[in-house]
Amino acid sequence: MNDRKKEILQILAEEGSVSVAEISKSLKVSAVTVRNDLSTLADQGYVVRTRGGAESAFHRSIIVRRRHRCEQKNRIARLAAEMVADGDTIMIEAGTTTALIGKYLFGRRDVHVVTNSTLLLPFARTNPSIHLTVTGGEFRPLTESFVGPVALSELDQFHVRVAFIGTDGFSAETGLTTHLVEGAEIVRKMAAQAEGVVLVADSSKYGRAGFARVLPLERIDICITDSELGEEELRMIESLFVDVRTA
Repeated sequence: MNDRKKEILQILAEEGSVSVAEISKSLKVSAVTVRNDLSTLADQGYVVRTRGGAESAFHRSIIVRRRHRCEQKNRIARLAAEMVADGDTIMIEAGTTTALIGKYLFGRRDVHVVTNSTLLLPFARTNPSIHLTVTGGEFRPLTESFVGPVALSELDQFHVRVAFIGTDGFSAETGLTTHLVEGAEIVRKMAAQAEGVVLVADSSKYGRAGFARVLPLERIDICITDSELGEEELRMIESLFVDVRTA
């Protein structure tokens, strides 16, 4: 994505909805150029075209979180994807880091993915080797996820080798926490349906505590984070017999 398209997404993130004329004036480019960019972004699923303009296809918080520590999230997701083998069965929980795992599954064959995340859909559309099952349930634009009793019931139907989960905050003392109770229920259910649980979370989330407790940290088998995690924090996690891998 070029810088101009990124600027357009930034404008949409701040305004929600904007006209071609407003974008053209702001970026000092022609209306034709803006329309072409918006058409491309719409085809990629980033925006929804409106009469005379466009609006973001995602909740504003999703766009903000996607931009935050983007490089670290991609490194973490790539390392997580390396754990997936041909013919594997996995679950991927909703989140901006977890969704990126789908981006790096190209080259794997016959991978079955169960998820409650709509952010995985663009990667599954372009990767014929992914067999994607998306749960039903109540849709939450704030997290681009399906939650609630229906989602939990459908997750009950599957058994997978690995569940890849995210978190809003984690530490040795508080374990995994999140801001949404419904999201905590999904994570606990995925962990129960998997042989192994892998946490993918960048180091900025260490020490944060969300509203709802999800899992104790010792319930995690592997934690994939970035190299900026401190030595003391690393030792505390490893003291709980969690395998920590840095990307």
